[in-house]
Amino acid sequence: MEIANLFTVECSDEMEHDGFRIRETGIGDRLGAELIGGSVYEVDPGKKLWPYHLHHANEEWLVVLRGRPTLRTPEGERELVEGDVACFPRGAAGAHQVRNATEEPVRILMLSTSIAPEILEYPDSGKVNTLSAKGEELFLTRYGEPAKYWDGES
Repeated sequence: MEIANLFTVECSDEMEHDGFRIRETGIGDRLGAELIGGSVYEVDPGKKLWPYHLHHANEEWLVVLRGRPTLRTPEGERELVEGDVACFPRGAAGAHQVRNATEEPVRILMLSTSIAPEILEYPDSGKVNTLSAKGEELFLTRYGEPAKYWDGES
């Protein structure tokens, strides 16, 4: 059995884009989890963690480990404090984004069911991402022309 400490584990995987800086470490993989995924993230002052998005297959939870992140949901924004837990249900009601509006880094744990395949939507940019049963990206697109089931079939 593996054990990881959420307060001291190093967030060594990094990704950066305008206004976003993602530092993380996968806890679920480290523990050998199969049904629940988890990652610890550190968000620097003034940065966001992932674009505003929602999941169609998976429920996510956010646990604040350190700092005061700002959580955006369909209901608006609110500042969270250490120990707060939020649940993002599947579908539009679970849309969410985390940003750090403070002067100190924040540390959060994100937990998620591991249901695949998965469809993610990004309401701000009108994108849809689809992941296969193996977690591989099938396609990333913007909302397009509607099609009927039999269109193009012969």
